[in-house]
Amino acid sequence: MICLPRHSLAVLPVAAVAVLAALALANPAAAKSKARAKGEKRDEYALKAPVGPAVLALVSLKDQRVTVYDAEGAILSAPVSSGQTGYETPVGIYSVLQKEAEHHSNRYDDAAMPHMQRITWSGVALHGGPLPGYAASHGCVRLPYKFADRLFGLTNLGMRVIVARNNVAPVPISHPLLFKRTPYNDSTGLVTKAAALVGTVLGESKPSNEPADVVERTTTLQAIKEKKTAEAAEIDKKAEPARQLVKQRTADNKRATNALRAAEKALKRANEGVADADKALSRAKSDKATKRAEAAKAKADAKLAEAQAKLDAVKAEAQPKIDAYQQADDALKAIEAERDAALAEAHEAERKLKPVSVFISLKTEKLYVRQGFEPVFETPVTIADPATPIGTHTYTAVDYADEGGRQMRWTVVSIAGRQPGEYDDYGYEDDYEYDEWGSRRRRHRQAHKASAPTPTDLAAATAALDRITIPKEAVERISELVLPGSSLIVSDEEASKETGKQTGFVVLISGEPQGGIKKRPRGMNPYYDDFYGGGDYYEGYSRRRGRRQYRGFFIPW
Repeated sequence: MICLPRHSLAVLPVAAVAVLAALALANPAAAKSKARAKGEKRDEYALKAPVGPAVLALVSLKDQRVTVYDAEGAILSAPVSSGQTGYETPVGIYSVLQKEAEHHSNRYDDAAMPHMQRITWSGVALHGGPLPGYAASHGCVRLPYKFADRLFGLTNLGMRVIVARNNVAPVPISHPLLFKRTPYNDSTGLVTKAAALVGTVLGESKPSNEPADVVERTTTLQAIKEKKTAEAAEIDKKAEPARQLVKQRTADNKRATNALRAAEKALKRANEGVADADKALSRAKSDKATKRAEAAKAKADAKLAEAQAKLDAVKAEAQPKIDAYQQADDALKAIEAERDAALAEAHEAERKLKPVSVFISLKTEKLYVRQGFEPVFETPVTIADPATPIGTHTYTAVDYADEGGRQMRWTVVSIAGRQPGEYDDYGYEDDYEYDEWGSRRRRHRQAHKASAPTPTDLAAATAALDRITIPKEAVERISELVLPGSSLIVSDEEASKETGKQTGFVVLISGEPQGGIKKRPRGMNPYYDDFYGGGDYYEGYSRRRGRRQYRGFFIPW
């Protein structure tokens, strides 16, 4: 029998653990099955292969499910919980406007909204939350927590989000009306004269299929943005002495202005006193009354002379202080105007880097263009047989189709409102039930069993484009803006009032419940202060940033 020291026996379990760990690394499948045997959950939202940025998220209200697509097709899918009765998530077309990894609602009991991706400034968003198996939110689209985390890393601002009644899928489409990218033209202002000041930097890694002129334009615009941002920061730094001078002269200016106003008011009252004395003198009928009026007039004249002398003295002392403050303030404003001009150029360069979004409305018979959440231009279009509905279709440029990048690969998703016979199926008409005691209670709309998405009707989407004629000048301008991620929306509807400052196009389908938007006050962020005339309170706040937003302002908490 071999005897080992006690301390050697103590090492054996550790060695055994090390051996088991090595075996697990060598055989990951076996380790995975053992992990499942121990009760560990499989990551059902793991990406099976590398994917590109998400270009579209489609929410099916009927199936209570979201499917996410990149340029090559579906990459993720998960159950959701949309808006309950009275707070329905409206059927329509949206885009991601804001992303907050840690977000809380200040409307609904400080509720956590992790990995929030806002699609309207009135408070509708995609975010992680509990999923009871039916529509239960106040208008948002709740996602499984792990899925929300995964999706958050795949999306960019401006990504298209479509809320549909049914589970439809995008299909490839080709049509002469769908924009083809054309070479950039300096005369359109797409590449500004400022590009000559900064040159181009072509050393950055770009996708292999990125056309050379797109790379050059992108790097030029990025250089403009960085240069002008740096200029603005430098100008702002130089403005600090001017700010301090204005601050120093503010108190003297305030005192001098107040003293001058008081002297001017005193002179005004003295003039009024003289006028009253003149009236009294003109009305005097007797010698006694005349003497009284003349004495009063003399006093009024003396007061006027005294007030005028005081005003002259105050003005002599106050005016230089007021002028000195005004001079300092004008100098500061000139510097800040120079800074703001540089920031505007940086902002314009950044906007030009974004995909373009085009909306054609049958209702208004107009074409609207937005880029970087800002309006660019609009123009009338011709739509054949305008009395006949055209439907609602979203065409998305998902990638370049050729090496030169002139042709684009397009897909289309079509959505519609409620069709005949869909009431009971979807549960809008019969939202209440009665229990055995006759008490009325709300019926939850259960999600349908998840099914494969139905491909969009390509013939209908093509027929819609066949009816549209766009002016040549508009086609030329849009073609120079087209990049992967650009989109064309064609709809019977006009843009919703949710389309405003810092939004993409929001198009809601008529006849569909819109409680998730109608019951939320507008004015949720600084962008709404001008567009909607100010507002109530912000939908949530960020714990990470440590601030709460109220009535368009940030307030520390």
